[in-house]
Amino acid sequence: MKSLMIDKTEQMIYLDNSATTQVYPEAAKVAIDVMREMYGNPSSLHGVGIQAEKILTVARQQVAALVGCKREEIFFTGCGTESNNWALKGIADAYGVRGKHMITTAIEHPSILETMKYLQQKGWEVDFIAPDEQGIVSAEAVIEKVRQDTVLVSMMFVNNETGAIQPIEAVGKGVKAKNPQTFFHVDGVQAVGKLPIQVNRLPIDLLSGSGHKIHGPKGVGFLYVAKGVRLIPLLAGGGQEQGWRSGTENVPGIAAMGIAAEKTCKALKEKQEQMAAVRHGFIAALQEKIPDCRINSPQEKKGAWHIVNASFPGVPSEVLLHYLEDAGIYISAGSACSARKKQHSHVMRAQGLTEEALASAVRFSFSFDTTAEELTYTAEQVAEVVREVRSFR
Repeated sequence: MKSLMIDKTEQMIYLDNSATTQVYPEAAKVAIDVMREMYGNPSSLHGVGIQAEKILTVARQQVAALVGCKREEIFFTGCGTESNNWALKGIADAYGVRGKHMITTAIEHPSILETMKYLQQKGWEVDFIAPDEQGIVSAEAVIEKVRQDTVLVSMMFVNNETGAIQPIEAVGKGVKAKNPQTFFHVDGVQAVGKLPIQVNRLPIDLLSGSGHKIHGPKGVGFLYVAKGVRLIPLLAGGGQEQGWRSGTENVPGIAAMGIAAEKTCKALKEKQEQMAAVRHGFIAALQEKIPDCRINSPQEKKGAWHIVNASFPGVPSEVLLHYLEDAGIYISAGSACSARKKQHSHVMRAQGLTEEALASAVRFSFSFDTTAEELTYTAEQVAEVVREVRSFR
């Protein structure tokens, strides 16, 4: 059988960390150890099951420390998409008697937008707020739409395609001031482990997260649910996760996510400012080498350090992607969740990009291990590809 592994003897610069991250070796080891040695069902009452339950307790505390909440406010799920679905549908089912109105933005992840469309089919009214040309949604525009029958506002913390940081604190405070009964859900998948988050100090009722975005494994995520908030479960069954999320917990994956959360928390404290400087340098290099490139991400503090989205007129995004792959550089032509649909980004379209800019938009996304030297080389290779492709035209 032909190996699917990438040849490690070749230079590889992985710049698609917003799609997924490399699992920390320590996290991978823990997952294997749990599968082999501590394989009990955490719902079992015997010693092996209790051992597995203790593993969940430790991981729950590690994730809680990363986002700044109490251990009992963390509920494990299968992924960020499940967390988002559960937050929206769970609130709708639990509090629909209060009203049938929700608010979100036009630049959300498909797991939010598609769930909102589902709720619309069930009789809910949903307002979709557009961003400005930098991809940032105005807090005032969101707050203005809040009504007495608004049950939930859902908004991402960091946009997965552009890295635009949304005004979460201002939105949350404004929403609560206008209608204290309106819940505020934040999709934190691209913010957890990238920005300092203390949910207990923010007006956030629910926060979604994903293991494989913080160097944990795929197939595991979490939902923070503030004390006092009630959710109707998505899954009926054995009543795991305090009766809120049935299904035997993915103990190896959760244990690995806990280790990843702990290591990411430490890296965030040590390297955040350094990585912001690395991002700034990369943007400057692209602008210097390709003067007519368009940076679609906000710059400075309005953009998260790990994402740069740019358009190179006349160079289709997939062409650039494959040219760079030949040079050992791996980037994305957009969100990995929708890249195969062959459609231009709804996020960029909402920002008002031209068709030419949409067709040539690509995303570079970094980890704490990405170096300035790697990005200097990447900028040089991008410039070379742009020159070559344009010469054909």
